[in-house]
Amino acid sequence: MKRSLLLCVVLSAFAFASGGAMAQADLAKAKNCMACHTSATKLVGPAYKDVAEKYAGQKGAEDKLVQKVLKGGSGTWGPIPMPANPQVSEAEARSLVKWVLATK
Repeated sequence: MKRSLLLCVVLSAFAFASGGAMAQADLAKAKNCMACHTSATKLVGPAYKDVAEKYAGQKGAEDKLVQKVLKGGSGTWGPIPMPANPQVSEAEARSLVKWVLATK
């Protein structure tokens, strides 16, 4: 009985975590992030896994990337600038950045 209960708790936690990732992917699609980015390969902008790798362990990376999502930027990943995203709220940007930084 205890083993079954533990298995249910573990599976529920996994389902919740992967559901959150799916929700973030849906948000990224809804906010047009996927027009320039993918999870694994460079498109117009860098792959999310490359962003996560570049900023892994850097203090202040989350705040820096939230501002880059909101205001845009250039020069970090090449000559093509990232435009500002006024359709993205700060809360949405923070949520998306956390998801990107967790990409492996």
